[in-house]
Amino acid sequence: MTSVQICAYGAPVLRKKAVHVKQFDKRLQEQVDRMLQIMYSAKGIGLAAPQMGETQQVVVIDLQMEPNNEMVTLDDKPIPLQLVQPLVLVNPSFYPVGDILTLGKEGCLSIPNVCGHVNRYLKIFVKYQDIEGTSHELTCERLLARCIQHEVDHLNGILFVDRISKTERKENAATLKALKVCGGLIKYENIQ
Repeated sequence: MTSVQICAYGAPVLRKKAVHVKQFDKRLQEQVDRMLQIMYSAKGIGLAAPQMGETQQVVVIDLQMEPNNEMVTLDDKPIPLQLVQPLVLVNPSFYPVGDILTLGKEGCLSIPNVCGHVNRYLKIFVKYQDIEGTSHELTCERLLARCIQHEVDHLNGILFVDRISKTERKENAATLKALKVCGGLIKYENIQ
């Protein structure tokens, strides 16, 4: 059995703003492959480069663990969500489509054993580049929209616990304090 490591709450890299990716090369491909492997091993649905100690604007997402028949619009074409999985977003930015917010429960691989409710836009429009540097536009909603907003927050040094209610933050204060004191890395066992 091997383990993978993710930066934990309290690690300074999680509070840094990630830098724009300019090199679309073999190193970036290797980083994305490693991010996907770590995300799958930790049984997550999204991972941002800062969670691996990298201050680059790179996000990976895969919602295939959740049965889903949603459609998304990719480059003006409606397609099933499953066909864009796993999704790699390089230099992503998003804009709300409408002003509907939904309150949903979130967690984070960098903050184990803590969950909280966060208001996020129901539907968003995303601009990003793929692993080769090609620009794309994606319109999505519900869980994918929530996940993208959560991961883009990571790229801006924002954690979901910054957005939960004071009551939930107070309920999780002891766990957050313990994680912050430990800082460093969290090991996730890989049973593959």
